[in-house]
Amino acid sequence: MSNLDVSMKDMMAIDGAIGAAVVDYNSGMALGTMGSSKSLDLQVASAGNTEVMRAKMRTMESLGIKDDIEDILITLNGQYHVIRPVTGRKGKGLFLYLAMDRGRANLALARHQLKGIEENLSV
Repeated sequence: MSNLDVSMKDMMAIDGAIGAAVVDYNSGMALGTMGSSKSLDLQVASAGNTEVMRAKMRTMESLGIKDDIEDILITLNGQYHVIRPVTGRKGKGLFLYLAMDRGRANLALARHQLKGIEENLSV
């Protein structure tokens, strides 16, 4: 089993997870997806969140912010969506995307678990 497969399974093991992806934000292509929700098209979500990631990076550059993005959180009435850039050199240009059911998720714990998954990911 590849490191990518293990990372995807670890993401889906987070309480409340309904969909997960590892995405290349240069191309917008998902390298891997896993999910249990028919209402969440992970390919479309991956491409759309690539635009979110690119926009935030451009904005930070325009503002002269020299910090790194830890994660981007999008809250909906019934879901949390977390975008976490991969910072290790083995995963540069990638981000983790996790969609969770808001009623079953613990956001703080999920962010902590995503950090560990991101640190161990190598593609």
